[in-house]
Amino acid sequence: MKISDLKTSGHPKTLFSSFLYFDVSFMIWVILGALGVFITEEFGLSPSQKGLIVAIPILAGSFFRIILGILTDRFGPKRTAILGMTLTAIPLLWGLFAGKTLPELYMIGILLGVSGASFAVALPMASRWYPPHLQGLAMGIAGAGNSGTLFATLFGPRLAEHFGWHITMGFALIPLFITFLIFIFLAKDAPSQPAPQPLRNYFKVFAHKDTWFFCILYSVTFGGFVGLSSFLSMFFVDEYKLSSVQAGDFVTLCVAAGSFFRPVGGFISDKVGGVKVLSFLFIGVAICMFGVSQLPPLFAITVLLFIGMMCLGMGNGAVFQLVPQRFQKEIGMITGIVGAAGGIGGFFLPNILGTLKEMTGSYASGFITFSIVALVAFSILLYVSHSWKKSWKVKGDAVKI
Repeated sequence: MKISDLKTSGHPKTLFSSFLYFDVSFMIWVILGALGVFITEEFGLSPSQKGLIVAIPILAGSFFRIILGILTDRFGPKRTAILGMTLTAIPLLWGLFAGKTLPELYMIGILLGVSGASFAVALPMASRWYPPHLQGLAMGIAGAGNSGTLFATLFGPRLAEHFGWHITMGFALIPLFITFLIFIFLAKDAPSQPAPQPLRNYFKVFAHKDTWFFCILYSVTFGGFVGLSSFLSMFFVDEYKLSSVQAGDFVTLCVAAGSFFRPVGGFISDKVGGVKVLSFLFIGVAICMFGVSQLPPLFAITVLLFIGMMCLGMGNGAVFQLVPQRFQKEIGMITGIVGAAGGIGGFFLPNILGTLKEMTGSYASGFITFSIVALVAFSILLYVSHSWKKSWKVKGDAVKI
């Protein structure tokens, strides 16, 4: 397998469009977390309220991912993406011109979930253009759109410092509109787009045990990545007394590891198998999060978070090297479901960190809890991988699990 095979075995323009759509959408999805310090100052939020504000878009994204996953299978990813981008403009306009009360802020967060649902569209769009032995790499590249977090954490605080968080949400409309135009002209649905099925058929995947196993694994890898991405700015400000801009820079560094190493996780999984890769990564996450729980000096905790986020990002790519091997025909729906589970994990993590901080006065217990969760995920992976190797029908050596 060569990376150059992506040019000859699929549709590079669609792969790029999928990445760009997910990238900009992800930036918008986590924008409340990037602007959290400014929102906290305006509304005077408690630690638990901080966790809730940044977690609401993540939870809403879980709900919308299932809906957009169904629409992707029924009407095609291109139409669904255009609809998703159109709806994403609504909370940005709301935040620009209003958003003066806490209930409004909650509603903005819920509507931002539509942008998070882009995952259930971008990955199937890329996946359907490529053969099994390139699934991990292609979906890793499309999924690397979670690097949109970098733009939110890097530029969000800087713009908000000069213009306020309301105007900053308005600025986000600019890349959204540019992406909308590029997507219309470059993206193309794959010839392998399945014929629409009765609505009830899409929910049959819930009857498979593997669906739930993938949900558990992804709730830890992606949930950990997006949960930390949304919460770390406030963590750095609270615990290490950084300014909002400095905190954004440190978060950007950590998020970069998870974003850019996602394709690496998919690529290595194509070579040696997603199960082997995930096994090492879950252990790595557990060790790093336990180290973070000790709240070491700033340099040390940055290194630990960088490595931990790198493991989480690679884990995202590894999970979605496995998913298409098991659910190729239902890839739109299964991506929505597994993606939703990742969003639910991302909802709980900021809430756990904020609530335990309020209860104990320290972030240590929250990170210890996440470390234990990673070890539980590792145990589940070991258990289920034995049945996968026996029951999955994998032809030849082209695909590895």
